[in-house]
Parts: sequence; C-alpha cells; structure tokens
Amino acid sequence: MNATPAETVTGIIVVDHGSRREESNAMLLQIVNAYRQQTKWKIVEPAHMEIAEPLINTAFDRCVEQGAKRVVVMPYFLLPGKHWHEDIPELTAQAAAKHPGIEFLVTAPLGMSSQIHQIIDSRISECMDCVDGQIPECELCAGTGRCLNWQQNV
Repeated sequence: MNATPAETVTGIIVVDHGSRREESNAMLLQIVNAYRQQTKWKIVEPAHMEIAEPLINTAFDRCVEQGAKRVVVMPYFLLPGKHWHEDIPELTAQAAAKHPGIEFLVTAPLGMSSQIHQIIDSRISECMDCVDGQIPECELCAGTGRCLNWQQNV
C-alpha cells in the first residue's frame, strides 16, 4: 500500500545561486537554519546551484540519507528565469536519478508568492525607520552604527 502524501517523509532543499563571496553563501546557511527551527519539515538542507558547496546533488543525497521519500526544491530566487525554468529542474533530475523511487518537485520562486508585497513593504518600512532614527539599525546594518545603503544627494 502506498503512503498518503501526509505520511510521506519529505525533504526540503532551499537553493540559491551560489557565490564566490563566502559571506553570501553563509547567509543561505543562516536562512536555512532559521527556517529549519520554525517549520514543520524535519529535513531541511541548503544548496547552491553552482560555484559553492553544497550543490543540489549533495543536498538531495543528504535528504535521502535522512529518510526522505520526496524532495521539494525551493529556489531562493525572486523571479522565474533560466535557472528556474531549466537549470534547477535539470540539476534536481540528475540528483534524483541516483535515487530510484524518490519523487521531487521544484517550487515556484519567491517572487510569485502572494505575500511578496508584504515583504517588500516591510523591508522598505524597516529601512526608512532606520534612516529616520526610529530604530537603531536593521539586520543588514547591525553592528555598523549606520545605514549602509542610505545615499544622500547633496
């Protein structure tokens, strides 16, 4: 008897592009660790599409090693483009080929979420509150004592 979707162990891979800048790659790890603490999913792994480790195939292997029978790949991208249409599905299919019987799904990127406007509004408000002195600093500028992005044309 096949397991129902609710009974199927699901692994989540949050994948970004990957960068030569280690700080950028480290940010994905922070995001995934925070997400892992707040989500119902028991298996959550980070991956980079290219340039940095872990790559999608490594993250896919890790999900399966932890018992996943289905893997959901969440592109940490704003908009659909070549990476979402072609590269990520292709890399995921290659990773899945090593694991017969494991289902996979590549979700839509973040920008297609109905909640994106709330995120945009929140980010703008937070930055403006920082610039206007309403809050001491935002998460990006934490520890610097100033807004790193504020440009004043004088």
